[in-house]
Formats: sequence, C-alpha cells, structure tokens
Amino acid sequence: MPAHPRIQLDANSALTTRRRFLQTSLGAAAGLAAVLSGRTPPAVHAQTREISLISWSHFVPASDKKLADMARRFTKETGIKMTVDHIANPQLPVKLAAEVQTQSGHDLIDLRMHLPIYYETQLVDVTDIVAPLAEKNGGMYGFCEEASLVKGRWRAMPWYHLSFPGSYNKQYFDQIGEKAPDTWEDLLRAGKKLKAKGHPVGIPISQTFDSISTLSGVMWCYGSKTVEADGKTVAIHSQDTAAAIDYVKQLYHEAMEPEVLSWDDASNNRLLVSGKGSWIHNPHSHYLTAKEKGMPVAEHIYFHLSPQGPAGRHTPTVVRNLGIWKFSKNIDAAKEFIKFHFDTEHYSEFILAGESFNAPVYKSMEDHPAWRIDPKYEPIKESGKYGHLYGWPAPGDEKSQQVTNSFIIPNMFAKAVTGVSTKEAMAWAEGEIRRIYGG
Repeated sequence: MPAHPRIQLDANSALTTRRRFLQTSLGAAAGLAAVLSGRTPPAVHAQTREISLISWSHFVPASDKKLADMARRFTKETGIKMTVDHIANPQLPVKLAAEVQTQSGHDLIDLRMHLPIYYETQLVDVTDIVAPLAEKNGGMYGFCEEASLVKGRWRAMPWYHLSFPGSYNKQYFDQIGEKAPDTWEDLLRAGKKLKAKGHPVGIPISQTFDSISTLSGVMWCYGSKTVEADGKTVAIHSQDTAAAIDYVKQLYHEAMEPEVLSWDDASNNRLLVSGKGSWIHNPHSHYLTAKEKGMPVAEHIYFHLSPQGPAGRHTPTVVRNLGIWKFSKNIDAAKEFIKFHFDTEHYSEFILAGESFNAPVYKSMEDHPAWRIDPKYEPIKESGKYGHLYGWPAPGDEKSQQVTNSFIIPNMFAKAVTGVSTKEAMAWAEGEIRRIYGG
C-alpha cells in the first residue's frame, strides 16, 4: 500500500515539471523574441543599478549635506540609486580593512593620505577619469601624485585637501609690535614676547597626527627628511635634522608650555579659541567653531602661509581621495558618479559648501569663490603649491606609513625637548626607521 501514494506523488511531480518546463521555455522564447525585435524584456526594465559610498563624518556638516544632495541629483539624472554612509574618521581605516578582508561592502571609498598606495592591488585603475580631469582643470598639485599615482596609474581620484596655515591672535601680535610670522625664526622671536605676556605658542609634541604634520613641516623647511626619494636610503641623521631639533627645543623652552607634550589633536584648537594661546599650526576648524558659537575671540583669529625656513617653504597637507574597490559589482556606475561629481560646476559647488575647509586639488582653483567667503582665508589659498604628504620625499609605501603610524618623528622631538641630547634623539630615530626599512 505505501507504494501507491509514492507513485501518485511521482506522477504529480512529473506533471508539474512538464508545466514548469513549458512555462520557462515559453518565457525564454518570448524574451529572445523581444531581444531580436529590439524590445527590452520586462525583467530588464526592473533592474536598478545601485552604488554606495562611505566617507568620514565631515567636520563641516554643510559638506556632508552637499554630498548627499549630489547623490540625489546623480540618481535623478542617471537612474543609478546611490547611498552615502558616514563614519567617524578614526573608525574609517578599520572599516576599509574589514571590507577588503570580506571582499564586500561599499563601491566608492574615501581614502585618506597614502591609502590608495596601501590598497593599490584592491583598487580600480581610474587613470581614464583622472588624467582628462586634471588636464581640463590646469593640473593638480604635486601632493596628489604623492597620494594616488602608483607606478604610472591613478588608483584613486584626489578629492580635496586640508592645508596647514599658521593661525594667530592678531590682537596679541599687535600688542608686541609683531606681524604674522613669515619664517620659523620670526615665530620664535614673537613667541618669546608672547609667552612672557601669558600667551604661549602651541605646537603639539606628542603622539598625534597634528604633531607629525607640524614637526614634519619644520624638518622640511630646515632641509631635513626621514628617507630619500628612492624610498630606501634612511636620511634622518644629518646636520639639517639637528638644526630642526635645536630649533624646536628653543621654541619649546622659550615660547611654549610643557602641556604640549600630552596634547591630542584638538588641544591646539582649544588653546587658541580659549583666548590664552597666541599661535597654532592647523586647518581652520577652530575658527569655524568660534564663528559658529559666536565667540568673541573669532574676531581676532587670522591666518598666514605656513612659515618658511632655510630650505624654503614646505607645508604638510592632508589629502582625501575617492577610490573604487576592485570587488565592487558596480564599477562602471561608480565611475559615472566620479565623472558627475568632478564636473566643473558640481565640484565647485562641493568646494564652496565646505567653506574652504575642503581645499580644491586643481591649481586653477586658487582664485575660487570659496576663498572669498571670508577675507581672512585669502592667505591660505596658495598653501597647495607648498604642500607635501607625510614622509616626503620618500614614496608613501607601507614602510613610510609605518614610520608615520609609529609616531617616530614626534617621539624624537619629545625626547630632545625633555633632556635627551640632539645627537642621541636623532640616533634613536635613525635606529627605529632602519628597523622598518632594513639596513
């Protein structure tokens, strides 16, 4: 008896299978006929291309709002659905690493500094987009190549940069008869007077990226470097480095206070907007905060080009890049967004929304209206031509980034200002860098 129901079930299954086969065959035939006749099958009409972008939570909210607006307009114009996600800046590298490990996640990614080099093998070659845009807009600053040009191929589109001008309380400088410092020696001279009046200079000498930025700038201006341009020859042990260390030691003891040894990346901002500090070296986020909160000190904060030294004017620069993962399933659509976003009119809107905090990557935009939002920004607009990324002139490869992330440069200066001889501090740094580079 059990066999009979099983036979009945098999017969029903066979009948169902035949029906499905006929339905599938007829559907396929209809689809093929539609293609041959030039019509698109209904299923294709239902397909929607989608892309996603992940970026840091911008310090200037208007910048993120403009990016969201760009995404909506891009969707309306192209039919490509776009999602933009934001994450705290310190968490972004961890998120990117996780996406590479799983080979899944967003299509477009925000890559800070040298990350396009670090993730070279995981990124789409976008030379076909970057090169024409650069030519059309009069070329990009040199630090863009330092960040994204790898073995002659662009691995990301340089997006915007943050300059590091000198920022000072003009009221205090006026009181001691000093102008904005054009050289590091000018700053030392003024700083001595200012500290005596209770208004110290503030440069972090601690394990922070602002410390790396400013101290690297000082080193470059004195002709010092960690590694040669060949990316192999360790070069930190030199008379130039000794001169830079001796300068910072004098500035620390005569114009600053010991608290700089324990500062975080926001401490210098707090010093200046508190009304106590007289000078810092930083993007103008502190000024935007002071203006937004209606703080009286905002009236007295002004800017000037990063100081120059015996070897010229060299300033640290933070550049952000827009890349596409190779494992993205929507590479063509992601490329379409880059072309849309960097259209001259659209990119101009985006730069304007950031109130000059997003400085353009194109040389031709030094006279962009963004610099005229506030007349105080005028001196900053030329910063890009003097900008370099961490580790310059060495390429920003994994070893160079390890030197950065190990905070070797700030630690060298911290040793020197707290009693270790210049020679010993420099020898210590040389040993640490050689451990990374070998030899």
